[in-house]
Amino acid sequence: MSPAVSSPLPTRRRSASRRSSHARPLPRISTTPRRGEGIVAGSPLAGYVDGEGRARELFALPGHGGSVLVLDRDAATLCDRRLVAHLAADEPRENAALVCSHYLHDTSGRWCRRVRPEDLQIAPFVQVEREQQGDLEAQHTRVVDRDGNAYRLELLPGERSTAQLRWCRRSAEAYNSPGEQASLRDVIAALESYEPARTLTERAITLHCEDPGVSLTRLRCEFDRLCVSPVVLNRGLREAVLDAINRHGTSMSEIALRCGIVKRDRRGKVSGETSWLARRIGIMPEGGEKAITPWIHSDVLGAIARKGLGISPREVELQ
Repeated sequence: MSPAVSSPLPTRRRSASRRSSHARPLPRISTTPRRGEGIVAGSPLAGYVDGEGRARELFALPGHGGSVLVLDRDAATLCDRRLVAHLAADEPRENAALVCSHYLHDTSGRWCRRVRPEDLQIAPFVQVEREQQGDLEAQHTRVVDRDGNAYRLELLPGERSTAQLRWCRRSAEAYNSPGEQASLRDVIAALESYEPARTLTERAITLHCEDPGVSLTRLRCEFDRLCVSPVVLNRGLREAVLDAINRHGTSMSEIALRCGIVKRDRRGKVSGETSWLARRIGIMPEGGEKAITPWIHSDVLGAIARKGLGISPREVELQ
């Protein structure tokens, strides 16, 4: 999503750019749930129009333990909810307005993850109880890809005797050999799924966040980048394209043509560029490459879903 920035709603035009007495307080939050939603509807704080001309709005939602969630949603459908910020109970209510102001003026784009059910059940910055941390131990959990290669979080020797927590890969033929370092993104690409690697990483960071003997710098950086990256897995889109071909008789050429990606033969006949679509959905490698990529930019995924398949991008986004 690369939304175009617009001004907040009139009630938020004078939101302060930093914490001050001039920042307006949050409006009163409704606690009446909308039918069929499961998430309480909050009071709008600001609005804007995204890069595709759709109206979106920021709103506040009461969270666990007195916390406040600032969310971004489609103004018409009230769906596609994204987590902008989770404010602790002891933070000034004006901070929600500050978050909105910074968010609306972020010209580099807004890549918030989807709201998860657990976001409404936890308070931000609350440390996990020590007796519960045994359940978060991720180093003993191994995940295996389709080729039989195993991935596991391990403590590796680092600088100044500080161990680094990193993902390691072992081939299917050599489980007992020393592991080869792999990034979190490499693990997710091999699995073609965000889970369980994303959750295991998050839990491991929580477990070791106060351990001076464990360095989390690289792993935390990889996790943070994953959470905000506009480049996403293409498996869901590939499955939708193949389903349209197998069940509905739609051709790849027709899908590409709907997306405006065309080619012409020697006689000038126009058809869809099937190789472009095949590369985007991960069934053909990019030019000059041997490996097929499991990634696609979210803007391209959205265009293929809406124009090529006539469905919402949410239906093919993996969570």
